[in-house]
Amino acid sequence: MRSFAVAALTPPPFPAHLNPHAAESAARSARWAAELGLIVTTDAARRLDRANAGDLAGRACPDADPDRLDLLTDLVTWLFAFDDACDDDGLGADPSRLSPVVSRLLDVLDLLGEPPPPAILAAAGPTGAGLHDLCRRLRQDNRPDLLVRFAARFRDYLLALLWEAANREHHRVPAISEYIQMRRHTGAVHPSFVLTDHARDARPGAAALADPQLSELDRWAADLVCWCNDVFSYGKERLLEQDGHNLTLVIARETGQDEHTALLDAAGRFNHGLDAYLRLEEQVLDGAEPAVTRFVAGRRDWIRATYDWSLNATRYA
Repeated sequence: MRSFAVAALTPPPFPAHLNPHAAESAARSARWAAELGLIVTTDAARRLDRANAGDLAGRACPDADPDRLDLLTDLVTWLFAFDDACDDDGLGADPSRLSPVVSRLLDVLDLLGEPPPPAILAAAGPTGAGLHDLCRRLRQDNRPDLLVRFAARFRDYLLALLWEAANREHHRVPAISEYIQMRRHTGAVHPSFVLTDHARDARPGAAALADPQLSELDRWAADLVCWCNDVFSYGKERLLEQDGHNLTLVIARETGQDEHTALLDAAGRFNHGLDAYLRLEEQVLDGAEPAVTRFVAGRRDWIRATYDWSLNATRYA
């Protein structure tokens, strides 16, 4: 069933590229995670290897310098490791346990990469140390605008995880519109976009970022990344736990469609969204300043990267 729905997805009409430093970046990121204590078991290391964070980051930033590619790869590694940790012991389904973890990570974010009081990192553990290291490196690159954007977007991600955990605790399946809004945040797409902007030196001014068309384009890109992921991951997720956090499941619950039809509906939403994105992108790029052009190129590459990475990665096998 999954393969049929995947075949129904329209491949994004953007060139596919892979950063030549992707493999080396993946190896460095695996060492980074192990040294921090994010990965402590052989099984966790095996799952991280299957996730292939270096391939995803390398496709999203095909032209990035190694240092900036490493920063994005480390973020993707952190996200995969944290996601696995939440799944392994039920943390992601228990708001009372997840809340103090999120609170400690918010304490780390509030530092904005400044040297932390030892008690903060001690309380936050390896995940906090990894998050602080990401912020520290972004701060050292003298990108305060991107650092503030990254912290804000990452905060949205952490708070959205509590929404997800509360749904799981109460066996609640959200409405389609609610799911689409929150999925942009639970997928951590926006903080990943920020580090992609850093890698590309894509820094549109505040006026450009607040432009309704560019904001809408950014949302479409995030939706497409998440919906593509939902279609590819559905086969695995339905075997593990139908907890309502997949586009196919929320469509089936709200519309009454059977599983097969809902999965094709999810693929169709991706295809229609891609068409809408392409129409809007043409308008945004018409006369755009170079920083906006680089910003848009980052969204293009993320959409294509997610599709190609999902075809090759074994995380959802």
